[in-house]
Amino acid sequence: MQNRFQRITPFLWFDTQAEEAVKFYTSVFPNSRIVTTTRYSKESAQMSGRAEGSVMTMGFQLDGQDFTAINGGPQFTFSGAISFVVHCESQDEVDHYWNRLTEGGDEKAQQCGWLRDRFGVSWQVVPKQLVELLSDPDPNRARRATMAMLGMKKLDIAALQKAAAG
Repeated sequence: MQNRFQRITPFLWFDTQAEEAVKFYTSVFPNSRIVTTTRYSKESAQMSGRAEGSVMTMGFQLDGQDFTAINGGPQFTFSGAISFVVHCESQDEVDHYWNRLTEGGDEKAQQCGWLRDRFGVSWQVVPKQLVELLSDPDPNRARRATMAMLGMKKLDIAALQKAAAG
């Protein structure tokens, strides 16, 4: 088996919730794990205002994809301008990821398959069928699918297909 070199790793900046978020995310996705944890040393704690021994960074994998999280302080927060897309094969997968990632999240930030989780991170839970429907060669089918999607929070594959069919 050949090791895959991942050139780009998403780096998530939290105030103090990195460990809680990482444990949550690794519980949601299969093939996920915490890889490394670094802690604030006496010197880095003094410089950052963090408690000595508290979690500084965590390397983790979500479904084999590498991520890093840091407890860096309140200077930066998440924005909907960046999101993670969860590609789903079935409605069961859409339901699973949507239900787990919305736990404690911002209900006002749920639209068209997008959501913001309880840590402020934005996600898109998207069935593979959506891309097929939105790129249908028949512009009327694609338009009807788009209009149906715009009225949804969590995406419903059967409803999207029914709308596209007319």
